[in-house]
Amino acid sequence: MLAMRYAFINSVIGLMLLAGRPAAAADLVDIYRQALASDPVYSAARASWQAAQEKLPQGLAGLLPQASLSASTQYNDRELQFRDPTIAFNRNQYNSNSASVSVTQPIYRKQNLVAYDQGKTQVALSDAQFAVAGQDLILRVSQAYFDVLLALANLSFTEAQKTAIGQQLEQAKRNFEVGNATITDTHEAQARYDLVTAQEIAARADVDVKNRVLEQLIGRPAPVLAPPAKNFAPTPPTPNAMEPWVERARTTGLAVRIAQENLTFFSQDVERNRGAHHPTVDAYATATAFGSGPTNPGTAGTDLNSSVIGLQLAIPIYQGGIVNSRVREALANEDKARQDLEDARRSAELLARQGYLGVTSSIAQVRALEAAVVSNQSSLDSTILGQQVGVRTQVDVLNAQQLLYSAQRDLAQARYNYIASLLRLIASSGELTEADLQRINSWLEK
Repeated sequence: MLAMRYAFINSVIGLMLLAGRPAAAADLVDIYRQALASDPVYSAARASWQAAQEKLPQGLAGLLPQASLSASTQYNDRELQFRDPTIAFNRNQYNSNSASVSVTQPIYRKQNLVAYDQGKTQVALSDAQFAVAGQDLILRVSQAYFDVLLALANLSFTEAQKTAIGQQLEQAKRNFEVGNATITDTHEAQARYDLVTAQEIAARADVDVKNRVLEQLIGRPAPVLAPPAKNFAPTPPTPNAMEPWVERARTTGLAVRIAQENLTFFSQDVERNRGAHHPTVDAYATATAFGSGPTNPGTAGTDLNSSVIGLQLAIPIYQGGIVNSRVREALANEDKARQDLEDARRSAELLARQGYLGVTSSIAQVRALEAAVVSNQSSLDSTILGQQVGVRTQVDVLNAQQLLYSAQRDLAQARYNYIASLLRLIASSGELTEADLQRINSWLEK
């Protein structure tokens, strides 16, 4: 009878999270979409991206016409007194008004042309940075999601272990009372029970902490989550070779793309600063209307309309050496960006290798731990039977239980490690999207 109880307990451990949940559990895509709308980190990245989009019209403005309108009106009170006493004192009071329209069109300004190109580069850079924020959100959501599931699994394993040890404790007490066992068995079982009780308290606290992390992402209480299906089996990545992933990371990884755009920007900055040596040519046109009251007694007021159109050439000759200094500064920044690009490529290669090895090693671990769970279950069943016939002790049973629960806990951890490693591998190539979460969703219980 005792063996049947143990078999039942261990058979339901894997179902406590899988089957014992409401039908309306949220899946990974549900949580991701909630975080997409609520996560402040991603929302800040979106706002930063929107701000960076304005760099393009700002750069274009330097190539377009500049127009201005000015107008004025003034009251004049003029006194005119001659040094010749025979000429009478003269005082006039009159209004004068003016309006002017001016338009300037840059014809050739090297710095403005390069600034427009830099605006395009800054927009491309912001696109890459926003894509990084999107990938980061996917990774943070999946990490928080499976951290909650793993914490719940650990709690379930701990509770099941506590139940099994509690039964051993009660049996030890009964055997001691009838004289079939020593007090040592009771003390051993009590010690194990107290230890697993402390582990249960820690596991409950960990579940609460992991839920709080998830709530920080979605901005609402954490819902019940859909766990991996019972028949979930990790599969190798596609392509199932390291070097193609390394090459992808080196060429299309987002960190590499950002570093490349930075290098482009600073190379353009060198050209822009050198452009300060170039002459500038502008076309301009001005129309002015001026009206004034009589400036002297007995005279009439005047009206003046004038139009001007022309070209203006400006040739910089010497500006105190500031242009050459800025060029040297830009060259140094360009060299730094070039080194940052090389570092980004090497780091991307390393991340791809780590991700690929993480996926393949997790697959091997899952397979090995699945076999270990089966073996430890058989060992526990045999140990319980041996205890019943007197060839095994209660300590042997407790040890066998500990090994089984440890193997089950490690198996759950290995499965979640596989998913996390797979997502990081895809992210290293800059290709992680919601479609990858949809794929993982197909591995969850419906």
